[in-house]
This record gives sequence, structure tokens and C-alpha cells, in this order.
Amino acid sequence: MLKFNEAEFVAQTESLVALRPEIEKVVDRLLDEGYDNVLLVGAGGTYAQMWPYEHLARRTSTLPVRAAIAAELVVSGDARLGERTVAVFTSVSGTTDDSLRAIDYCKSHGAHTIGFTGYPDSPIAQGVDTALISEPKAWPFDVQMLLFMGRLLARRGEFEGYERLADELGGLPRILVDVARRAEPVAADFAEAHKDTDYHFLIGGGNLWGFTYLYSMCILEEMQWLRTTRVHSAEFFHGSLELLEENTSVVVFQGEDETRALTDRAEAFAKRISKDVTVFDTRDYPLEGISPQFRGLLAPLVMDTVMDRVSKHLERVRDHSLDLRRYYRVMDY
Repeated sequence: MLKFNEAEFVAQTESLVALRPEIEKVVDRLLDEGYDNVLLVGAGGTYAQMWPYEHLARRTSTLPVRAAIAAELVVSGDARLGERTVAVFTSVSGTTDDSLRAIDYCKSHGAHTIGFTGYPDSPIAQGVDTALISEPKAWPFDVQMLLFMGRLLARRGEFEGYERLADELGGLPRILVDVARRAEPVAADFAEAHKDTDYHFLIGGGNLWGFTYLYSMCILEEMQWLRTTRVHSAEFFHGSLELLEENTSVVVFQGEDETRALTDRAEAFAKRISKDVTVFDTRDYPLEGISPQFRGLLAPLVMDTVMDRVSKHLERVRDHSLDLRRYYRVMDY
């Protein structure tokens, strides 16, 4: 597979799964101490990665859980933020400036701060009250967030089958390598067909809306300098559909939760207008060892693995490094 270090990928994924005992211990302690609301704080891609877990809590729990943009939180505040708040942060590098300021802000209001990163000596790991450390550069943070939110809701009687799900996550390193292998030819074909495409229209919903936003902004725009439109499948018919034309590249991210029918509806309409509609569907991947009832919860993680293959092939055919930036962390702002 193109630019896929299997040994490193497996080690990173194993390190995420191995955090289960620590995560459960932290969650149990915080609940026992009376913490009763949760802030999921991020910036850019790490903000978008919080949405599936806000979504999970919103549809299954009465616990106040909300995602927040780090920079906005600091200037706008949050009326619930206080001594009974748990504020969760994620950062690959452990150095994100907006998140560091938000950590200080949350701590100044009495919140207990938790940080997931791969660098124990990083500013974020040193700044939070509780740091949970994986292998360096491990991405995405869905395993940690699913374990964290799953345990939290299970303790409240709002997540049935958590223990079985957590046990099944032990097979993720093997499962995701299989996903990557199966996605490789699909990714290569997409990249070859779209090496000269300079605009993509992305659709996703449910717990894949965050990934849709992330892939549009953080990969295609930031890493490939391509123009995009991103729209939630439930909002597709309220404006953005007017941008579709016969040759518009439409990319649909399809998952397996209760919003699947909304994405089906948007896909069907897009295919009536455009001759270039690509659907990436998590149903195409066996996920051997994962119970059917949990497949939908893993959609963001599966889709990230699939689209990482696409990203590597776009990098190749467009001769545009995924590490190249003009402004992000290059200029002062």
C-alpha cells in the first residue's frame, strides 16, 4: 500500500486500545466525584472529531455534553462551565495554541481537564489535569473518545453493551489494516480520475458529519489547496444543492447510523444532476469481529482509514505533498 507503514499503524492503534483501563478509571473517578457536564474542546480537525460523541450523547443521554471550538470558548464562554465540568482536549502534536489557551480558561473556571496526545512532555500533556498518552502521531482520536463516552454513558445506564464493544475494539489493529487494504484500489482509482479536479462537493450526515467537515477543510483545502463545499445531508436541500452541475465531483460519506436514509436521499438527488458522484460507504468493509449493533459507531474511524488511502493517492497523482503549507503554522496570525 502506498505510504502505509503497517507496523507503525498497528503499534499506534494498539496504543489507543490499550488506554481502555486508564480511561475507565478516570471516568469512574470523575463520576464518583460528582462531575455532571462535559465539554469536548478542539480546533479544526480535533473539533470536528468531537461531533460524533456529542451526537452520541445527545441522542442517548440526558447528560449535558457539547462540543466547543477552543478559540471561541475562550472569548464567548459557556454558562455551564464550572467546578462540575469535565473538559476533554485532543491534540496530535500536543502544541495547539488555541487548545492551550482553552485549557487555561477551563481550569480557571474550576473544570477538570483531560488531554489525549502522543507526547507526554508536550505543553498540552503538561497543561491538563489528566493526560492520557498514546504512541506519537496516533490518529484519529475516535478510539479514545468512544471509550471515554461509552464508559461515561454506560455508568449512567445509557449505553447498553459497552463492555462487549470495548472488548471488540481489541481487534481494531487487524480490522483497520484490512479496511486499508480493501480501500487501496478504490482510492487509487478515485485519485487517478480526479487528479485534475479542483473542486469537490462533500456530503455526510449523522456521526460522519464531523468527518465530512474535517476531510473537506483539513485535507482537501489545507493539505491539497482544493476548493470544496461541505454540507450535512439533512441540510443538502436547503441551499447548497444549487451548486451542482453535470461535471461536479460529488463525494458522499455514507455510514450506518439512523441518519443513513438522509444521506441516501441526498445521494439520489446528486446522481440526477452530476455524472461524477463517488460514494464511500462503511458497509463495504466487513469489520470482522465487530457486532452489527456497533458498526455504526465505528463509521468515523473506518472512514478515516479509507480516506487516508485516498489522501495518499491524491498526494501522488497531484504531486502535492500533504505536508506542504503556505500559511498554517508558517505565518503568524
